[in-house]
Amino acid sequence: MSETNKIENITPVYPLRVAAELTGTSVYTLRQYVDLGLIIPFKTESNRRLYSQTDIQRIRCIRKYIDEYGLNIAGIKAMFAQVPCWLIRPCSKEDQKNCDAFTNSHLPCWLVKTKGEICENEECRTCNVYQLPNQCVDIKSIFKVLENSNQISEKKS
Repeated sequence: MSETNKIENITPVYPLRVAAELTGTSVYTLRQYVDLGLIIPFKTESNRRLYSQTDIQRIRCIRKYIDEYGLNIAGIKAMFAQVPCWLIRPCSKEDQKNCDAFTNSHLPCWLVKTKGEICENEECRTCNVYQLPNQCVDIKSIFKVLENSNQISEKKS
């Protein structure tokens, strides 16, 4: 994906009601997803929530996990928590030691309170770890990609 497309995909443009219509989800349900940390919409200065094309895709994936795979919200959250962010965004051993995402296995990295230095000041909604579930892939697929990239790195060393 080109950098221009990526920026266009994460640009917040859809108000809550439009996001609900585009995803076939009720406004109430979208608010629940936000409250539970499954979605991180952009908030304007007036505290209005805006959603990007990436957010729309993420909501559709959440719906797919629920409707087709039979997962509930707790199951989806647990699945997101298993994504090894420290491998996707390599961080130091010191950062890992001080980061709740590394030591806590039941919260996704964007929901933990204490983060490593590399993630501390980053906006989670634009992070590639947060955006992984938007691709509607299972965790095994993510691990396979990580394993392949690690094997390639090891061969180059």
